[in-house]
Amino acid sequence: MGPTTPGQVAQRVNMAGMVPEGSQFDGHQYDAKMSEPLNADWQDFFTSYDEVCESFDDMGLQENLLKGIYAYGLEKPSAIQQRGIVPFCKGLDVIQQAQSGTGKTATFCSGILQQLDYGLVQCQALVLAPTRELAQQIKKVMRALGDYIGVKVHACVGGTSVHDNQRILSNGVHVVVGTPGRVFDMLRRKSLRPDYIKMFVLDEADKMLSRGFEDQIYDIFQLLPSKIQMGVFSATMPPEALEIARKFMNKPVRILIKRDELALEGIKQFHVDVNKEDWKLETLCDLDETLAITHSVIFVNTRRKVDWLTDKMRARDHTVSATHGDMDQNTRDIIMREFRSGSSRVLITTDLLARGIDVQQVSLVINYDLPTQPENYLHRIGRSGRFGRKGVAINFVTTDDQRMMFDIQKFYNVVIEELPSNVANFI
Repeated sequence: MGPTTPGQVAQRVNMAGMVPEGSQFDGHQYDAKMSEPLNADWQDFFTSYDEVCESFDDMGLQENLLKGIYAYGLEKPSAIQQRGIVPFCKGLDVIQQAQSGTGKTATFCSGILQQLDYGLVQCQALVLAPTRELAQQIKKVMRALGDYIGVKVHACVGGTSVHDNQRILSNGVHVVVGTPGRVFDMLRRKSLRPDYIKMFVLDEADKMLSRGFEDQIYDIFQLLPSKIQMGVFSATMPPEALEIARKFMNKPVRILIKRDELALEGIKQFHVDVNKEDWKLETLCDLDETLAITHSVIFVNTRRKVDWLTDKMRARDHTVSATHGDMDQNTRDIIMREFRSGSSRVLITTDLLARGIDVQQVSLVINYDLPTQPENYLHRIGRSGRFGRKGVAINFVTTDDQRMMFDIQKFYNVVIEELPSNVANFI
């Protein structure tokens, strides 16, 4: 018996249902695992903040920022945007805990853009991210939202020219987004002047700390003004992130978007039972021919498999691009430009780069391999249907993957149904 194709999907697994709509926040404070209430010491550390704005118009944002938000395609604020933009705009320290794909980049970008003094072309906000790709992506969102304000944003990341960084910084920017190593280097060289920095954001703080950036983040703190607004954005709150909060933040507002509140209403999720690893390739080729897809991203679990699958697809005359961490930054940038422009419409990649891919046109994510951790599932499928847009995620499930499929459904409190024959209607 061959692999399951879209036209042959049998009812092997009795599953039905769609991604649940976000439930209302219940006001409790939760710990890093998002399950147990925080102890009394930490409860006293945080400030409660209950205001919810269901429209961007109600947030008191300047007119040109609102124009940028709507031009970017955001119509209704996501759960974290409803709760998180206003306290940041008020200058409060914030800790915002939410998974990727929930709209937190636009949350802190809006908060920064609202507070900048545009007549002063000096760095007033510093954003740190764990990867070059994510830093570049934040820069793009910041520029897009600030399109009508004339914001000047620069990405300071490794793998780029130090001289170019110094030249751009000396000409003056409002916001610097970067990775810890290059940002610290620019501060140390006095190319990045900290005198006017009044906002400091750590994005994906849990990932940054787990990658060993803790010392560099502390070093950067020492060079910044003592009075500074801080935002920490993270999917989980490990002890290291809470320790940074305790040392450097002043009665922060803590906003938690639990997993069952995640804004994935626009993403339809399906699975295909391929039974054996050997049958995945045929299934993928069938899908590629069946679906007239604008842009799709295919995730596998290893760099070697990226190369293997790319070779196999090209041998069958499928036009695909591939990117992974072994490639140098320049090559990765060229590949992403080709993908965004549409000269290639299929991108094969690994988890490492999941967070740096935000291509507006991506309508399909295929998990050729299921992620090894349930947490990574959202980072992947959040590439399609970025908040407020439609998308489809298709998961290839072998017999050995049944347990992980079960874990993912339990983790996100969702039932992932079998791929219907009319899947093209969803894209």
